[in-house]
Amino acid sequence: MSGDEQPNLSNLNPSSQISQTFAATIDHLTTRVLDRFAQEAAEKQLFYHNQDHVRDVQRRSQQIFALIAPTLTPEIDRERTQSLLDFCAIAHDLVQQFDPNSPPHTTRQRQPGVSERMTIEQLMRLIDQHNQQTSDRAAQLTETDIAVIQQAITATICTYNLQEQAIYQPLLYSGEPLSIVSRILALADLGTLGIDGIEVYNREGSLLFLEENPDVVSLVQSGEIYQLVETDPTLAENIRQRLLKRCRFQVNFAKSRLSHLEQELQGFPAAIHPVLLTKIFRHLSPATIQTLEAITPTEPDTALNVLLKFFQFEKYVPRSTE
Repeated sequence: MSGDEQPNLSNLNPSSQISQTFAATIDHLTTRVLDRFAQEAAEKQLFYHNQDHVRDVQRRSQQIFALIAPTLTPEIDRERTQSLLDFCAIAHDLVQQFDPNSPPHTTRQRQPGVSERMTIEQLMRLIDQHNQQTSDRAAQLTETDIAVIQQAITATICTYNLQEQAIYQPLLYSGEPLSIVSRILALADLGTLGIDGIEVYNREGSLLFLEENPDVVSLVQSGEIYQLVETDPTLAENIRQRLLKRCRFQVNFAKSRLSHLEQELQGFPAAIHPVLLTKIFRHLSPATIQTLEAITPTEPDTALNVLLKFFQFEKYVPRSTE
């Protein structure tokens, strides 16, 4: 393939049945990714971007795929597509790169696209190494497979929408032809509220806060955070403001997901949209947003203890026994 040619991402090497060697390749690469991922999660204190998250994304991806698969055109190899979707779901958050210059007692930041590009680079090295080590072409990932993986992970890159005060995935709005793997992975990655409901959505919000605010983790572990108003009122107010910001984001993000869903489904056959809305994204409705807004503390004067009760950090951070 020349540098000017682009692989056809809608046609994933059609064949009547996925080869056992290709399936073994995906299993092998998945094992290597999960091994690296476990190390990354431990080293960087990843409460959210860990194996639980990627397994959830994998599950949600397969729920969407199961409904869409019967509508796919015959030239698309469904089994190979499903295997690539599984692999992308597991691998899409392999690297989490935080800004090393975050000041103390602030939320640590990620620059948009940096983690995803580093993830793609690591995956390309793993795939290239595998392809070079096997002479069996059936066990190798093709250029089309690789392009699908790269595009799918790129589709999960989020940008902040200042007007909505929420994040969205700009590749879905770029007009670029997207593979079914890219579209499904992107929807599954941000689909917690719509697919799994408020309780899981709020749990993920708590885990994300802990991941992005490691100084709070140690305070929860020691129990100090629950007396912080008396012992360190300045830090207590700092954390209160961060928690309040997260609460407001969760409400705004939920509203954004509802407003974006119809447009993000346009890449799928129109006939399947009602089924996706009723069977997959069944929680994403005005009623759900109203309930979420009612139970999420967002008032400016909300007390720290009220916010701590809402986030329930003690469920996710074991108390120190020292």
